[in-house]
Amino acid sequence: MKISLVQDQAIAARMALIVGADNFDRLFRGVQFDEFDGTVMYVYAVDEYRAAEIEDTFVMVLPQKLKQERDV
Repeated sequence: MKISLVQDQAIAARMALIVGADNFDRLFRGVQFDEFDGTVMYVYAVDEYRAAEIEDTFVMVLPQKLKQERDV
């Protein structure tokens, strides 16, 4: 199921509450919550470095370039 823009913004707002403003601004700016497939939510970070830190600290995240490969 594709996530709508409103749902993407709602998830981002909830993540900001969970991780705090400093972490959100540093790590989650530009993150796209793209698709929900069963128990997996596809989330794309701006770059590999942010994706790695988000994954190490919070949840598993994929870098944006993998979305482009998945869309093909």
